[in-house]
Amino acid sequence: MIALNFINEDLIKIIASMIAGSIIGAEREYKSKNAGFRTITLITIGATLYTLISKEIAGGRDFHVVGNIVVGVGFLGAGAIFKDGSNVSGLTTAATIWISAAIGMAIGAGEYTFAFITLIAVLVILLGFSGIQAIIDNKNTEKHYKISVKNHHDSGVLIKNFITECQLKSKQVNMSKVDDRLRYTFKISGGIHKHEQFVALLSSSQEILSFDV
Repeated sequence: MIALNFINEDLIKIIASMIAGSIIGAEREYKSKNAGFRTITLITIGATLYTLISKEIAGGRDFHVVGNIVVGVGFLGAGAIFKDGSNVSGLTTAATIWISAAIGMAIGAGEYTFAFITLIAVLVILLGFSGIQAIIDNKNTEKHYKISVKNHHDSGVLIKNFITECQLKSKQVNMSKVDDRLRYTFKISGGIHKHEQFVALLSSSQEILSFDV
């Protein structure tokens, strides 16, 4: 049986990883994400502990355990990603899980400076970049519209006229016929207010039977 001779510095590393993970986890919890306070903290501590054990067992010369941390975290991150039709959510949370484990590994390896700088960078991105992303989304947001219209030969023209009027960019993805109606799927991009204008036109038109965004 191999004796694992942990020292006081290793305990400091566990505490440091707990603090780092809890800081990132608090931000995720505040935004009500799937991987929140406890999850991110446990991931960070776990990555640190596995790194310490790998170092003790192999004397820092075997990276199989460290490599498997990355694989294991990949599975955790995949579980945070959800796809609903054309919409994908959870990518940021998955990336946060991945980088939290990396911070834990850096702490376990004694690279406190790298871990601290990365922690600051993560907080800046999660807290400070939301405003920048909102500005970008306001300027250009892509949405998929499923629109059902009365079966007329010019029904598609009506929708395209609405798109042109709202100064949106579009691509017709699909068209199908169900009973006496035509169902179009468009990928449309543009500013948020232009999407709102487009939705208002669809809602007010007698030719539009229904639509989903």
